[in-house]
Amino acid sequence: MSNSLYSIATETTTRLNKFRISSGRAKGLEALIYEIDTKKETSSSYEIKLQECDTANDKGVITDKDDLIEELPDNSPRFVVLTYPFKTSDGLLKSPLVLIYWRPSTSSMEKRMLYAGAVELMRDKAAVSKVIEIDDEEELEELEELVKKA
Repeated sequence: MSNSLYSIATETTTRLNKFRISSGRAKGLEALIYEIDTKKETSSSYEIKLQECDTANDKGVITDKDDLIEELPDNSPRFVVLTYPFKTSDGLLKSPLVLIYWRPSTSSMEKRMLYAGAVELMRDKAAVSKVIEIDDEEELEELEELVKKA
């Protein structure tokens, strides 16, 4: 990974793996937001790391859709690893793990390209079943429906 444009710290990968394992037991929405650190002071790569969130619970997980919307910046892309359990029409409980690629239209082209280059890496590291691209806050309001379609 050190020769790559992007890097993910070991503690970030460990946190992501714990979240993935626990997501099957989630009772409601659970999400982690990841950002790309563009300050390459000590490394030759951009580090993908967990975003600090004021609305996260004591485990660092966001559990409310409105809090998730509030934490996403208006002018910068982010990755959201999310589970949103729901019951299927035949009564089965499903808890798909998805990657939300948040790319607001107000973000700069440079940032959009930086994040676009890391989508597949995040998809692989998170081992998600689906990537959902969202560029409008109104789409976030329909998050449960988007996850059901995934």
